[in-house]
Amino acid sequence: MRSDMHVATGASALLALLAWAAGAPLQAQTLASTVRARLDSLDAESAFYAKQLSTGREVAVRADQPMNTASVIKLAVLVRAFRDADAGRLNLDERYTIHPEDYRRGTGLLQTFAPGLTPTLRDLLTQMVITSDNTATDIVIGRVNVERVNQMLDSLGYRQTRLLSTIAQSFRAVWEALDPKYDTLTDRQVFASGFPSDSGAAARTAAFVRDSTKWLGRTTAREIAHLLEQLERGELAGPASTAEMRHILRRQFYTSRLPRDLRGRAAIGHKTGDWPPLLANDVGILYPTGSSGPIVIAVFTNNNRGDFADVEATEGRLAVDVLNAWAR
Repeated sequence: MRSDMHVATGASALLALLAWAAGAPLQAQTLASTVRARLDSLDAESAFYAKQLSTGREVAVRADQPMNTASVIKLAVLVRAFRDADAGRLNLDERYTIHPEDYRRGTGLLQTFAPGLTPTLRDLLTQMVITSDNTATDIVIGRVNVERVNQMLDSLGYRQTRLLSTIAQSFRAVWEALDPKYDTLTDRQVFASGFPSDSGAAARTAAFVRDSTKWLGRTTAREIAHLLEQLERGELAGPASTAEMRHILRRQFYTSRLPRDLRGRAAIGHKTGDWPPLLANDVGILYPTGSSGPIVIAVFTNNNRGDFADVEATEGRLAVDVLNAWAR
């Protein structure tokens, strides 16, 4: 991993980091320099966007670069489901019986329960976000449909943000990268098989995560932050659904990135997206203590070649940088 001094974009960036360490307020240009220096210290492709909703102040670093969302795209699925509930198309109190063919590897706890569990659709949406449950995600996608998620995004003006596949399709593609014959695997067989562990698996996985045709979802830091801004402003769903989505985001289990250094200075509702050690994303809404108002923030690190713990720590420091600059 390269040092901060090696990658700093100039004297102003170094001075910004020193000012942050001393707890000094950060002005807009200084904040932008600090964010860029932190991101450029990582051996990864990165993007960042933050906006203070009460003032319109913003900071953008490579904010229009398309990025691999991993599970961050589940935000769009969440919004589609609640809009469907508002329209009477989906009953969130309906119970769904989980079958063996519904199980998905990766994040989430539903895969650990015996078949026959009957959560509500609301339960599934909650788990899709707070534990990033992949089993819940594919069940919900089955109800709202990939194409309808993307039609919604297009109608809202999003040009880069798209749900590109289901979880099952994505994990099956990992096996297809080993041998095309695996394209016939059923969802249940993909789950039972786990992931390839041969000597070439790590290199293939790194190539897979880089390949934009294999991504679960695509977005930019600016677009996904704008989706969060619309959610916060109540522009995506009715008042009750908006409040419930905000509440779900604030129950997020994973706190090793944006929330890690907040220490009571702000609450946060957020959604992570990972493929350790290659990819670590976090996007959310900061609610600073005091009167400065909400801040939307999005940070993406793709194709990481350095220390994964350093990536997560850096994302936590970026949230503090924004608070130091904007929160009273």
